[in-house]
Amino acid sequence: MKAKQVTLKLTIFAIIKILIMAMNKNTVLAWATYIMIFTGISLIALGAFRYNEVAGWGFAAVGIGFFANAWVFNALKGRV
Repeated sequence: MKAKQVTLKLTIFAIIKILIMAMNKNTVLAWATYIMIFTGISLIALGAFRYNEVAGWGFAAVGIGFFANAWVFNALKGRV
């Protein structure tokens, strides 16, 4: 059982290494865009559903800022 775990870990690391080495600048910007969209949605959801006071406005504003940055990253794809 131990040998199978080591082989599985090696194959997972090999797949991750291949994926990272295959990334160019456009795919890095695409991943950054998706991560920022997810973070923006989660911050807006925190502001809307978790915090009912003034802090909710701050979370929502920062989430909208993440959307603006994601928009810029999406616009930079293919130009950098």
